[in-house]
Amino acid sequence: MNGRWYLLCGVFISLFLAAAGCTNYSVGTVSYTNGTLDVAVAGPAAPSAVGVQITVYGLDQYSQHELFTTGTTATLAGGVDTVAVPLQLSPGNYKIYVYILSDGGRQAAVIRDITV
Repeated sequence: MNGRWYLLCGVFISLFLAAAGCTNYSVGTVSYTNGTLDVAVAGPAAPSAVGVQITVYGLDQYSQHELFTTGTTATLAGGVDTVAVPLQLSPGNYKIYVYILSDGGRQAAVIRDITV
């Protein structure tokens, strides 16, 4: 092997090691039962602390209006965890914005439609 191959292998190994410490979060299903909004959050295998911000919009025919924003902190055990956020919703259709915050920034964001 010549010097270029050593350099190329070194670059790939460096990129792999740098990416190994990255964490990825994603939001799965969002459901509402008995005054609790349950949000499935998939995170890294190691335990981590995250903030979960929820913004709820009410849907009326062809418009939406913001009802409220709430949030909580959660410690994820690793893998997929369910974060329970207490809130009261009347029967109807809602658009739920979910933001996962960690390390001073937004790690994931989704919009889900639910019917209560």
